[in-house]
Amino acid sequence: MAEEALDQTKMPLLDHLVELRRRLLRSVIAILVLFFVCYYFSADIYDFLVRPLADILNELGGDRRLIFTALHEAFFTYIKVAFFAALFLSFPFIATQIWMFIAPGLYKNEKRAFLPFLVATPILFFLGGALVYYFIFPLAWKFFLSFEAMGGGGDLPIQLEAKVDQYLSLVMRLIFAFGLTFELPVLMTLLARVGMVGSEGMKAKRKYAIVLAFVAAAILTPPDVISQIGLALPTILLYEISIISVRIVEKKRGDADDEEDEADDDDLDEETDFSA
Repeated sequence: MAEEALDQTKMPLLDHLVELRRRLLRSVIAILVLFFVCYYFSADIYDFLVRPLADILNELGGDRRLIFTALHEAFFTYIKVAFFAALFLSFPFIATQIWMFIAPGLYKNEKRAFLPFLVATPILFFLGGALVYYFIFPLAWKFFLSFEAMGGGGDLPIQLEAKVDQYLSLVMRLIFAFGLTFELPVLMTLLARVGMVGSEGMKAKRKYAIVLAFVAAAILTPPDVISQIGLALPTILLYEISIISVRIVEKKRGDADDEEDEADDDDLDEETDFSA
């Protein structure tokens, strides 16, 4: 009997591990498939990522270029581009696999409550990437290029000749940094649902959140004011949105508790009437 009880306690854990392995395997396969597809289009993806800098350099005129200084650097750059694009495009699929792993352990009303987060997660991630690509990159690149000097009078000119791998590493890091930062409302709302954070506590710690937003921006972005403010300000705005979202969660929880209390009171009244 003891061995049977032990087997029954082990089986659910084994089932969860098997299911987790299945979801991870599917996610890895999706990334690999997208990697090969993206590698086929790696030149086009590279042109898309370098477009913000190319547009500014074209405005400045002259013979402008990106360089590589090692024989293998260009090849591995295309590998990085393909892998980055595969991760970026597979994010919705990975989020879906995570949802399918945790969904069987949720009640029906909990599934309905968590489903909007599944939809919002990739949308917010892509919005963060779009913000940095279409707004932050042009401003930041113009700022860096403003330090060029034409030379003359015996002085040597200062001109940008960026390395391909360094430029693309910076671009990919910023896109992921902004994308993950835009997940802040989803994260805080989920923490509020499990009772780990509250709106009043978030309000009281607002000043610390503002400082942390600028510290994180200073770490994740290049050492320029434009990109740092460009990440810090949306983070602060997202924190305020998170407070509103957490307050909504608390209100719904309070309404649900009131309904349960009313139901318990009704049941108690019925039992009292029956006893009488």
